[in-house]
Amino acid sequence: MATQTIERPDIDERTEQDDDTPKVFHYVKKNQIVESAVMGNHVVALCGEVFPVTKQAKPGSPVCEKCKKIFAKMKK
Repeated sequence: MATQTIERPDIDERTEQDDDTPKVFHYVKKNQIVESAVMGNHVVALCGEVFPVTKQAKPGSPVCEKCKKIFAKMKK
């Protein structure tokens, strides 16, 4: 009697994303990030969007285009 092993590829079939996963990350003042993450206070991004900090951006994460443009002008 022989037994066969059927291999199934690891597929993530979830179609929903977590509600707290941001689509893009924004530029915010450093001193406000920790306070917001701990206390739940809202922060104001360079582009004007107001939100509580819930996630930390990882390298390669999408960044808000408005924030990028404003930040580039500030550095000059």
